[in-house]
Amino acid sequence: MTVREQVARASRVVVKVGSSSLTTADGGIDPDRVRALVDALAGVRARGAEVVLVSSGAIAAGLAPLGLSRRPGDLATQQAAASVGQGMLVHRYNEEFARHGVVAGQVLLTVDDMTRRSHYRNAYRTFARLLELGVLPVVNENDTVATSEIRFGDNDRLAALVAHLVHADLLLLLSDVDGLYDGNPANGGATMLGEVVSDADLDAVRTGGSGSSGVGTGGMQTKVEAARIATGAGIPVVLTASALADRALAGDHVGTLFHPTGRRRPTRLLWLAHATEAQGRISLDAGAVRAVTERRASLLPAGITGVSGSFVGGDPVDLVDPDGVPVARGLVNYDADELPALLGRSTHDLARELGASYEREVVHRDDLVLLPRG
Repeated sequence: MTVREQVARASRVVVKVGSSSLTTADGGIDPDRVRALVDALAGVRARGAEVVLVSSGAIAAGLAPLGLSRRPGDLATQQAAASVGQGMLVHRYNEEFARHGVVAGQVLLTVDDMTRRSHYRNAYRTFARLLELGVLPVVNENDTVATSEIRFGDNDRLAALVAHLVHADLLLLLSDVDGLYDGNPANGGATMLGEVVSDADLDAVRTGGSGSSGVGTGGMQTKVEAARIATGAGIPVVLTASALADRALAGDHVGTLFHPTGRRRPTRLLWLAHATEAQGRISLDAGAVRAVTERRASLLPAGITGVSGSFVGGDPVDLVDPDGVPVARGLVNYDADELPALLGRSTHDLARELGASYEREVVHRDDLVLLPRG
């Protein structure tokens, strides 16, 4: 079976749509665009597939009601616009899906929550139950309370991670351009890539922002990064224009098809690698670097030479080598102010002096992902 045939037969599909594909130039929701998208997704549902929709547009939808002419630059106003616009966006989706007898349900996520064991497992159970009940989940970042997440400014990475979380067979990234080009198609002379089999196919691609509107902030670079995350987890990706959604879902040769390059990995670790910001740095000696990267061992206090940043137990931190280069990211088991007194000491000695609770790893190997070097 070809990858295009796999696309056409996908039984669980995650679709991501951006702000510029849903809204008018002045920031309001475009009913015709929403209706066309919903019709395409309802068609997939009609053939028996399950669909999860990751939808931007909450901030953009809130601009006009607040009298704003373009997307605000400050976080507080962005969150105010999201608060107004999210309800409007979901209401529009509910109205349109109701025409097809489909019930939509809102799911708001923050990437920080998804690195915590109990939270990501609960998210999976929620998605599984919604799909079991025949509900079409409409997903967005929780922009009204997000902090650093909202500054990423797009849902492309979120869509890739959700696709992995729900065990999707396909990720469809909808944009305002019809595929990935080796240059800016607006300037002429650019050629669209029909398929991307490996990173080598991307060497000549210049992935700047699309620059087509003032309501969205996601550029082509974020879509390529999202495709890398999904394909690295074994999920094929199609990138195309929103107007071509129905053809893309039918397996037609439209847009750019990214072939799977890897296999599934533990969901929480995928989130840890791609959806977190380190809250601090832990410096390792050469022996600890080898233990973590080559033997995939847990990080113990004995191999630590320094600590920086402000973090508490459970936060993501970067583990850096003697040259200051990050080699791994993990969820730390201690607060930042606890660690300096433990550096260079064995867990046996710490337990004997301070109590059994100190006979634990600084970062357990199950809570650790290696980062690409260089």
